[in-house]
Amino acid sequence: MKPKVFIDGEHGTTGLQIRSRLQGRTDIEVVSIPQAERRNAAMRRDRLNEADVAILCLPDEGSREAVSMVEGNNAVRVIDTSTAHRIDERWTYGFAEMEEAQADRIAAARLVTNPGCYPTGAIALLRPLRAAGLLSESYPVSINAVSGYTGGGKQMVARMEDPSHDEAIDAPHFLYGLTLAHKHVPEMTKHGLLARQPLFSPSVGRFPQGMIVQVPLYLEDLPGAPSMEDVHGLLSDHYAGREIVTVTPLAESREIARLDPTLLNGTDRMRLYVFGTPGSGRANLVALLDNLGKGASGAAVQNMELMLAD
Repeated sequence: MKPKVFIDGEHGTTGLQIRSRLQGRTDIEVVSIPQAERRNAAMRRDRLNEADVAILCLPDEGSREAVSMVEGNNAVRVIDTSTAHRIDERWTYGFAEMEEAQADRIAAARLVTNPGCYPTGAIALLRPLRAAGLLSESYPVSINAVSGYTGGGKQMVARMEDPSHDEAIDAPHFLYGLTLAHKHVPEMTKHGLLARQPLFSPSVGRFPQGMIVQVPLYLEDLPGAPSMEDVHGLLSDHYAGREIVTVTPLAESREIARLDPTLLNGTDRMRLYVFGTPGSGRANLVALLDNLGKGASGAAVQNMELMLAD
C-alpha cells in the first residue's frame, strides 16, 4: 500500500513547489483538498489524520493548528515548513547534512521542522566550524544575505511583479530586517551552536529565486588562528561524499570574480565557498542555494524521502 502524503497549504508558494516535485511519482499517493475547500476544517482534519506524512506549508499559527489536529495520532508524521517549531526540542531539525547522524534522526522522527532558507546556508557554514572548535561560541558572527523575492511568499511576489499592486515595490534591491530581530535569528543561534545571537542582515533582489548567504570571519581572531586552507579543509571533510551539499575547491573559488545568486536555481543542492586572500587573516564563507529548493521545498521532499525510507 502506497504511503499517503498530504500537503496542507498546497496552493501557497512552498506547497506548489512541493506538489510539482511529487507530480508523476508512483511510489506515493498525494491526497489533496480542492482550493475551494481549503477552509473546510473537517475535511482538512480528515486529510491530516489519514496521511502517513503531512507536510505543512502554512503560517506559524496555521501549522500549530494543524499539529493540534493530529495530536494523539502517532500514525501521522509531520514535516512543518513554517518557523513555528524550529527551536522546539520536541522536533527534529530537518537539515540532513548538518551532522553525521542527522539524516538518521530525521528518518526515525515523527515531527520534523524544515529549516529556513537563510538558516540553511548560515548553519551549513557555521556548525562544522563550531563542532570542531575552530569557531568559538562567543565569536561575534555576522550573516549577510540576499534572496529572490519568492522567499516572501505570495504577497511579496505580487508586490514585486504587479506594478498596480497597492504596495508595489519598484526597487531593484532592498534591505530589510533593520531592527536586527529577524525571525530566523533564534534558529541560527540554536542550530549554529552559538552563544551570542548573530548580526543578521537580509536583503531581497529583483529576481524570483536564488540565494547567497555570507559569513565573513577574521581568522586571526579564531582559536589557533586557522588559515583559509584550514577552514576549507574542515568544511570539505564535513561534507565529503555528500551529493546535495558540496564545497567548491579553493583553486576554483580563486578564479571566480563574481557570484550569481541564481546559479543553482531549479536544483535542490547547495554549494559552499571559501573566498579571500591567502595569508590575509580574513575569509568570507559563502553558501549558494535556491531559496525554493534546498532552502524550502527541496529540503521538505528530501526529509519526506528519509522518513518514508524505512
